Amino acid sequence: MDRRTIIKQISILTGAAFVGGQIFMQSGCKTDGQTTKALLTNDQIALLDEIGETILPQTDSPGAKSTNIGAFMHKIVTDCYSTEEQKIFIEGLENIKQSFETKYSTSFISANEDQKTAFLNEVNTEAIAYRKAKKYEDPEHYFVMMKQLTILGYFSSEIGATKALNYIAVPGKYDGSYPYKKGDKAWASS
Repeated sequence: MDRRTIIKQISILTGAAFVGGQIFMQSGCKTDGQTTKALLTNDQIALLDEIGETILPQTDSPGAKSTNIGAFMHKIVTDCYSTEEQKIFIEGLENIKQSFETKYSTSFISANEDQKTAFLNEVNTEAIAYRKAKKYEDPEHYFVMMKQLTILGYFSSEIGATKALNYIAVPGKYDGSYPYKKGDKAWASS
């Protein structure tokens, strides 16, 4: 699957343009040859793992945490996001951490699944309201960034492509009439 298709599908699923997509599509992220400084701590990456797992939990297929989604998000935010987008993402992550601890008197990582889901549903509602009111030039909401990266990271990982989606290894022939039953998994492609 090429970059343009991935970005288009993420945009459709989240209802927003893929944050960092311009850089991702044009150059494959930063190409200045400089090594990039790590933006997030190990605790923040672990928090992103839990947020990702809450967005795409384990069902009959592995959840987002099994793909090390936090490390993936860290890599994309570090290498592909602008300084302004990085700031929004990191401040949003800290907002989730602090707001959750204030509301539930426990950390997001230690909380039960119902608390995590309820809280992220509130954040998602906030992101939808923000998106409706935002002007074209306003930055995207941090939670939209997190959802987009979770979807991208999960479905482009080996686990997502082979366990959550149907997969036939390439090379193979094209068969436009391949049998499909309602309720089957969607197809991954290479």
